[in-house]
Amino acid sequence: MVNSVDHPSGPAAPFRRPEDLADALARNPVFGVLFEARRRELALSGTPVRLEPGQALFRTGDEADAVYVVLTGELDVAVPGPDGREVWLAKLGAGALVGEMGVLDGGPRSADVCAVPRTELWRIGRRAVLDTLRDEPSSGLELLAMMARRLRLTDVLLQETALMDLGGRLARLLLEAPGPTIALSQGEMARLIGASRERVNRKLSGWRAKGWIELGPYGVKVLDRGALRAAASPNLAL
Repeated sequence: MVNSVDHPSGPAAPFRRPEDLADALARNPVFGVLFEARRRELALSGTPVRLEPGQALFRTGDEADAVYVVLTGELDVAVPGPDGREVWLAKLGAGALVGEMGVLDGGPRSADVCAVPRTELWRIGRRAVLDTLRDEPSSGLELLAMMARRLRLTDVLLQETALMDLGGRLARLLLEAPGPTIALSQGEMARLIGASRERVNRKLSGWRAKGWIELGPYGVKVLDRGALRAAASPNLAL
């Protein structure tokens, strides 16, 4: 992957109209509770970020000086595991807020966040976010609720992952793809589930022989979601 990007890429001028960006903020659960004038102000204060597939928005330990709203595309969130392999946590799509934890507490980034397809985001500086939360407490309460929901989901995910073998982790990754096809290489899938490419290849080949999936140059197409859901059960060893 290329280096992380914690500053705008591309031209400094907005690549969308201010009213479009304000509408995008309105669809976000945190910024959606703001008054319209404040959303427009935030939109005008921000700057665009464009990421190519596989490019990192930021990595663990980077300075947290902004939050990002996903406009188009999708991001993967992962943390470094104790053995050096990444542990995949979540996918974030259009409308998601990214990087809020470090902005609130001033600490460094706690995860690696990378683009899956080409992704466009809107960067809002830390000072603008803190001023907004101070002036309109309703947005701060919504942010706390959102962070609590994410923490609960992360706890569940980590507990399930601890009980899953490679087959379970791989099945879950395929099932959480937004469509029937996941357009990732086997090496990328191996990285996301903390396994070797060779083991992922063997597992996918076995599932293809069973008729659960189809393999092609486009990626992996899911044919039998029920079988994969059974494989993703943390109590089932494959």
